[in-house]
Amino acid sequence: MLAGIIGRVGDYRIQFREPGFETLVKSIVYQQLSGRVANVIFGRLASACAGKITPENILKLRPARMRAAGLSGQKTKYIRDLARHTRDGKVRFEELPELPDEEVIARLTAVKGIGVWTVHMFLIFALRRHDVLPTGDLGIRNAIRKAYSLEEPPLPADIERLAASWKPFCTVASWYLWRSLEPNANL
Repeated sequence: MLAGIIGRVGDYRIQFREPGFETLVKSIVYQQLSGRVANVIFGRLASACAGKITPENILKLRPARMRAAGLSGQKTKYIRDLARHTRDGKVRFEELPELPDEEVIARLTAVKGIGVWTVHMFLIFALRRHDVLPTGDLGIRNAIRKAYSLEEPPLPADIERLAASWKPFCTVASWYLWRSLEPNANL
């Protein structure tokens, strides 16, 4: 099934981001939103921060200004919590590239509002890890459902079993699955 998707989608051309604060903020903004809507909100947040999303610039913004940019109250709290953790040295982005996936997950999920899905996206698109399988991602679940003609999206345990043959390149497989649903996605 995956071979057919690869043939249809074409060459693997993942787009990476910098492994820093701004990228993780972007992941929070994108949680549970369509890419188009999230992109607009992220652009507004960047404008409110004078084009530079840093912990200091986030903490200078009033929560009401962040909400006016389109962020929910919860996401505003999450982003501000990440900014405080980063400012206070509890999250050190410069250390993350050298850590194993499990340690990156443990450190980042200690920040309110950052779950495993968000860290998986950070591992894939910022830390450039090749063997990440985001089993909780709705796009992955829907792409597998479609590719394998399943009645329902598979559960995470089912995805793990199915993906055993994709190791050590689960990130590549995931990218192809996403692209099978949205060929022009900014991935």
